[in-house]
Amino acid sequence: RVEKRDAEAIAHLGYKYYYGKLGLTKDVSRAIELWTEAAELGSVNAHSELGHTYYCGDGAEEDKPRGIHHWQQAAMGGDTGSRNNLGYDEYKNGNYELAVQHWMISAKMGDEDSLNRIKGMFMEGLATKAQYAEALKDYQTSLEETKSPQREEAKMIRWK
Repeated sequence: RVEKRDAEAIAHLGYKYYYGKLGLTKDVSRAIELWTEAAELGSVNAHSELGHTYYCGDGAEEDKPRGIHHWQQAAMGGDTGSRNNLGYDEYKNGNYELAVQHWMISAKMGDEDSLNRIKGMFMEGLATKAQYAEALKDYQTSLEETKSPQREEAKMIRWK
């Protein structure tokens, strides 16, 4: 699938190079090249990985604006982890309202960490009770929407 320029296959190969799996020698530079190619082809996962890589300087020179750009692309594609990271960056920079907005979106998509961050902000007096209540309601709705008899059965089998 990589030869056919499948974005997710290319991103997956990038992970294998990043971690040195499948008999491949760990090669972070190659992973970044593959993630960049996959991101250009529309891979949300590749944007998320590039966001982390550049924001944290993990395998590449730290470049927070570049990392944020990739997280924004991934967040617009529905990646809750990237949305959560954007919220953290805004929080860290004192932009509490923007942080809450990011976390409200990802909590609504079922991201528990974002819900807990809003709760923490509420406890610090940086988010309102109404914002926390809305995030909690939206988070619970998201969980309900993803329930299915098949998933419940799978949980039961897993815990036996």
